[in-house]
Amino acid sequence: MNLDALFNAKSIAVVGASSREKTVGNDIVKNLVTQGFEGKIFPINPKIDELYGIKVYHDLTEIPENIDLVVVAIPATMVPEIIKQAAAKGAQSAVVISAGFKEIGNLALEEELRNVCRQNHVALIGPNCLGVINAQNKMNASFAALMPQVGNIAFMSQSGALCTAVLDYAEKMSIGFSKFVSIGNKADVDEVDLIRYLHTDPQTKVVALYVEQLSNAPEIIETLVELNKGDNPKPVVILKSGRTEAGAGAIASHTGSLSGGDNAYEALFAQAGIIRANTIEDLFNFAQVFCKNEQASFEKIAVITNAGGPGVLTADGIINNGFKMADLSEDTVAKLKAVLPPAASTHNPIDVLGDAISDRYRQALELVVRDPGVEALIVLLTPQSMTEIKETAQAVIDVMAAYKQETGRKKPIVVSFMGEKTVNDGVRMLQAADIMTTTFPEPAAASLAALSRFTAWSKIPVEAKLTYNDVDRDKVETILAEAKKNGQTSFPEAEALAIFEAYRLPILASALAHSPAEAKEVCERLGASTRFAMKIVSPEILHKSDVGGVMLNVTAADVEQKYSEMMTTVASKKPEANLQGVLLVEMAPAGGLEMILGVNKAPGLGTMIMVGLGGIYVEILKDVNFAFAPLTRSDAVRMLTNLKSSKLLDGARGQLPVDKEKLIECVGRLSQLVVDFPEIVELDINPLLALSDKALVLDGRVVIE
Repeated sequence: MNLDALFNAKSIAVVGASSREKTVGNDIVKNLVTQGFEGKIFPINPKIDELYGIKVYHDLTEIPENIDLVVVAIPATMVPEIIKQAAAKGAQSAVVISAGFKEIGNLALEEELRNVCRQNHVALIGPNCLGVINAQNKMNASFAALMPQVGNIAFMSQSGALCTAVLDYAEKMSIGFSKFVSIGNKADVDEVDLIRYLHTDPQTKVVALYVEQLSNAPEIIETLVELNKGDNPKPVVILKSGRTEAGAGAIASHTGSLSGGDNAYEALFAQAGIIRANTIEDLFNFAQVFCKNEQASFEKIAVITNAGGPGVLTADGIINNGFKMADLSEDTVAKLKAVLPPAASTHNPIDVLGDAISDRYRQALELVVRDPGVEALIVLLTPQSMTEIKETAQAVIDVMAAYKQETGRKKPIVVSFMGEKTVNDGVRMLQAADIMTTTFPEPAAASLAALSRFTAWSKIPVEAKLTYNDVDRDKVETILAEAKKNGQTSFPEAEALAIFEAYRLPILASALAHSPAEAKEVCERLGASTRFAMKIVSPEILHKSDVGGVMLNVTAADVEQKYSEMMTTVASKKPEANLQGVLLVEMAPAGGLEMILGVNKAPGLGTMIMVGLGGIYVEILKDVNFAFAPLTRSDAVRMLTNLKSSKLLDGARGQLPVDKEKLIECVGRLSQLVVDFPEIVELDINPLLALSDKALVLDGRVVIE
């Protein structure tokens, strides 16, 4: 896949060039001709001879030399043949602007286009896209009117309309780009392909994306772990629409009901080290903080302000993002007291007061930036009548430059000159000096948090996936094959436990019984003095306790009577259910913490593992976390420690702490099971009883495709 032929094309053919202004075919040629592209341009149109002062060719075969890139803006049905012709002229890349493919249900035509491109080794962007811009070489192969400033942010979007709005926003905010891509339907080249290419691009420091839908989460995770846990991490920032979208289709498990909405993307982003933006402003704030600061991991942030209110808001933002207000040393505080007015605050946040001119900012910043307890800074300014906007900006620039010259490193800093017109000159100066700015203080704190968290994530060593050599894969293959032969897709508890046992998930002694007499025989065989939980077996009953389908402390002496009672009770409450018997399970030890493990397949993304607080309250409290299989140990640990109820695992109010290693092992074994058997689409282990010395599977259910 030659993406260099796309972004660094020396010759471009535009098929569908038009003499009519305000049309796609006209705008693409105009942009290439008038915005500084120095390569060769070959417009193609059988009805005209010249456009914007250059020769127009009647078809691709007339072009006297080979081309690198073809841009196509003609009716969809004609596009595959044009790609063949372009490939014959040496084209290794194509941007198909044309609509009329998958987005209107024309899947076959898009598949044909993809196949033609791959057969001819042509890297395809689109179809149904705005185009591609490389600001570095002034190549605007799109119908967006603006050529963006040159910068270090690579931006790609699944929405062409958003691209034009982003270009307008970026011009206003003086944001520059290395590459700018509208990816459209992603028939061939997708986000992962582009991220891989951009990771090798020396002009790109950070990749920003707007996405509506992603696919193949394990591939995204594997790619970003590979690229960004090395010597040259390049952060990926994503604005994802559709946070509130509910999962579709019938749901047969607790896990399925809890995995809708945005949980799949939250899991993906956490595992892949992706920084999530909630707004377009966030997207570019987070991108810029990486472009204008060296990557660093830190906790302690200092704030310098000329107004108390914004200083407190910023401190709140720092704490709310999980960071700390830096404690200044006694020496720094003493020196601040010596240079600041008596009414100034010399403790963090440092308030230099509303009448501060540039020298006061300079003196404070010179002291604070050198304090060993300060790992990052936020400088705030609200414009007062005596405020020196440009001079204060210059003071910040000078102090930070001097600090870098002294130490050889750039201490992370974000500056918020609050307002618009009044502070604009100072903001422009800071931006030109590669100092990150925000309009308001809260985004400053969030941006520094993004910088630190990504840097910390990138330094975590790459781990192997959790795997175990003692599993009985053949047994599960046999169970699933028999089920598929019989058209069975759901495995209630008794059959699910056999699957779990094959992967050495810890289960209690159990057996099925289909009559009172058989129930007595089972109890005596498993242990005449043992107490059992007796559970109804019926494919129509998911929540057994709701219909009287669970009895505890059953013994061999009373099992026959209780068997009959349960059948009568359940039949009265669920008369349509097929009651196949009962499952007798050895009673679990007293105490412990009820957890839930689960599996759900996120359409297009992959199979998710769920961990959370279990039992009857799981769908009420909804204290669960997700991650995509296959999992590493760090994934499993993060899922457990990020639970709101995680302190319960360590023991609370006199309870013993649970054996976390056994929980991690259960999570790992479940991950291996669903990787080995991707046909598993839903699964519950609820409850998984976590004890001080072990974990036990007490109930479960499996659903396959």
